[in-house]
Amino acid sequence: MLPAMTKLAPVIVIMAAATMLGGCATKSYVREQIAPVSQRVDAIETQLQATDSTAKQALAEAQAASGQTQQNGQRLDQLNGRVDGVEQRMQEQERRGKRPRH
Repeated sequence: MLPAMTKLAPVIVIMAAATMLGGCATKSYVREQIAPVSQRVDAIETQLQATDSTAKQALAEAQAASGQTQQNGQRLDQLNGRVDGVEQRMQEQERRGKRPRH
């Protein structure tokens, strides 16, 4: 039994070493494998930042337009009041039989 063990011992040692070392990856191998993914992530991150910047600018412009719309609405309300007043005066003059001035 002893001679059989001496013949198998080197084979067992080689198989154990191959099993242990075969599963390990070097740092450079991992970096090589991750590099393309990292580059794609960086590119997408850059696009995301550009999109975010564009969205923020669009929001600012929309808010400014909303403010301008409110101002225009207030002006229209004022003008409607003035037009209503002019119409009332014209109707009163017509009732009294006066012709409006041209």
